[in-house]
Amino acid sequence: MNHNSATRFVRKGGGGFCLAFAVTLLVLSTNPGQNSQATAQNASTSTAPASSSQTLLNSLANLPESDTLIYINSQRILNEAVPKVIPEKDIANMRSAFNEIRQHTAIDPSKVAYIVIAVRFRKPSAELNFVPPEFMVVSSGDFSADSLMILAKVAAKDKLRDEKYGSKTLGVLTIEAIAKQTETNPLLRSFSELAIVPLNANSIAVGTTGYLKAAVDAADGRGRISTESLNSLLRDPSALLSISGSPLTSFSKSFGLLGTETNARDSRCDSKFGDFYAAITMDATNFMLRGAMNADNPDTAKIIKSLLSNLLQQAAGSVPDISAQSVLKTLSITPQDSEVVLRADIPQQMIIEFIRGQMKPKQEVSAPVKTPVSAAQRRRTHRRTKPSK
Repeated sequence: MNHNSATRFVRKGGGGFCLAFAVTLLVLSTNPGQNSQATAQNASTSTAPASSSQTLLNSLANLPESDTLIYINSQRILNEAVPKVIPEKDIANMRSAFNEIRQHTAIDPSKVAYIVIAVRFRKPSAELNFVPPEFMVVSSGDFSADSLMILAKVAAKDKLRDEKYGSKTLGVLTIEAIAKQTETNPLLRSFSELAIVPLNANSIAVGTTGYLKAAVDAADGRGRISTESLNSLLRDPSALLSISGSPLTSFSKSFGLLGTETNARDSRCDSKFGDFYAAITMDATNFMLRGAMNADNPDTAKIIKSLLSNLLQQAAGSVPDISAQSVLKTLSITPQDSEVVLRADIPQQMIIEFIRGQMKPKQEVSAPVKTPVSAAQRRRTHRRTKPSK
C-alpha cells in the first residue's frame, strides 16, 4: 500500500475511507459469547458447504467468551441481499465509493468476510458496584490488518497511544467527552476508552480495552470461546445475520449471583432458561426469520407460546401500517420440546417495496399563495373594523 497516498486521502477527508474505517470499528466491537444450548432442529436450515462452515468455525474459535454475540455475513449481504432491495443507481454509487477506497488505501471493503459483535457482562467489583458490560467488534477478510491499523492511527490524528499487552500492541484512544462525564457518572468509565488491535494478519478488533486484552489472550490460546457457544450462533452459517445470547447468565453475573470479582461463590444459576438464537436468511423469493428460545421444559414452552401469541395478535391489530400487519401475520410461534420456536417467511417483494418507499425523497408541501391586497381593500377593511362612537 502507498502509505503517503493513503495518508493524503484520509487527511483530506476521503468519504470512502470514512466508510472503511466505520466498517473496521463495527467489526472490531464484536465477540462471540455464551449462547443458547437450545437445539431447535427446525429453527434453521443450513445450506453452506461443510468446508466453508468449518473454516468459519476455526476462524471464530480464537475469540474470547461473551454473553451476547451477533454474526454478520457481509459477503452474502453485499452480493445477494443488497442487489435485490437497493436500486441499481445506489449500488453503482456504493461500488464507486469502494473503488475510491481501494485506489487510495489498497483495502477493499467488499472483501470483508464477516463482522462479529460481542458483549461481555462483568461481575461486580470488590466495592460491590455494578460494572457496565464490555463490547468488541471483530472483522476478518481479504485485507491487511496492519494496514488498517496504520489508517486508524492517521484517522485518529495521532491520538492513539501504544499499549503493549502480551504478544500484541494495542492502540488506545481516550474519548475526552465521555472521560469528562465520568467525573459525575462513574458508570461511563468503561466507555471512555476504545482500543484497536490486529488479532492476526487479516483480522482486526475494536472495543473496550479490557475486552480486547481478553481477545489477545484468546488468540494466544487462553480463555477462548466454547464450541457450544459457536455452534449455537452458527446453526445456519449461510444466514445473513444471526444473534444468540444468555440473558439469565448475564443478569446473574451483573448482580453477583455468581459471585464478585474478588469473592467467588457456587453457581446459583445453572438454568439455560431464556437462552436464545435468531437469524435472518433468504432464498429465491423470501427473507426468512428463524429463532428459538430455551424454555427449560415442555410445559413452560407451551405457556410462553400462548403468552407470545396473544401479544402478537394484539400487536397486529394495533399497528396501522398494512405492510407491518402483513409481516406480523407471517410470524409463527410454536412450542417444540423445551423450546419456543419462531418462524416467518416474508416475500422479498414486500421488503423491496418498503425499502424503496422509505428511500423516496419526501415531497414538500408548498405554502398557499397569498393574493395581494390592494390599497382600496385595506381602506374598506379599516372602515368596517373602526369602532363606533
